Amino acid sequence: MRRLILLRHGKSDWHAPYGSDHERPLSRRGIGAAETMGRVLARAGLVPDLAITSSAVRARNTLELASTAGDWSCAISVADGLYGATTAGALEVASDVPPGVSTLMLVGHEPTWSELTHHLTGGYVTVKTATVIGIDLPIDTWRHVDTQGSLAFLFQPRGFAEWPFA
Repeated sequence: MRRLILLRHGKSDWHAPYGSDHERPLSRRGIGAAETMGRVLARAGLVPDLAITSSAVRARNTLELASTAGDWSCAISVADGLYGATTAGALEVASDVPPGVSTLMLVGHEPTWSELTHHLTGGYVTVKTATVIGIDLPIDTWRHVDTQGSLAFLFQPRGFAEWPFA
C-alpha cells in the first residue's frame, strides 16, 4: 500500500509584480493557508516521506511554508515537469519515486489535481487552493502508481480556520 498526497499551491497574488505565470507569488491568504495545512498534516501524522513540488514560485513557496510550519523532516525536491503537467505527466513524476517511499506528496496546480484525483479514485472534486487530498493506492512500488485507489482524506484550509493551531 502506498499513499499519494496531492497539495495544491496556496492562493496566489495576482496584483504582485511578476514577470510570468511561473513567477507569480503567494498572496497573504495563500501564505497563511499553506502554513495551516502544514500544521494540520503534522498534527494528523500525515507528513510525507518525500515531497516533490512544481517549479512554479507559488508551489515551491507553498511546500516550504507547509514544511516549516509543520516541522516536517521529509525530503523535498523540485520537478519542472509538474508545472503545466497533465495527469500522465504527474503520474510519470510519481512513477520514478524510489521504492522506499511509502507516502509521496506532489505539490502542483489545477486542473491537473482534480483530473488526477478523478483518474485515481473515480471521484469528482474541485481542488481549491491549499487543499490536500490523500489517495491510498494498493501498490507495492510507485512504478504502478496508475492504479485505481481510494480517497483517504480531503482537507481544505477553511475547515481549520477556527482551530487553535491554525
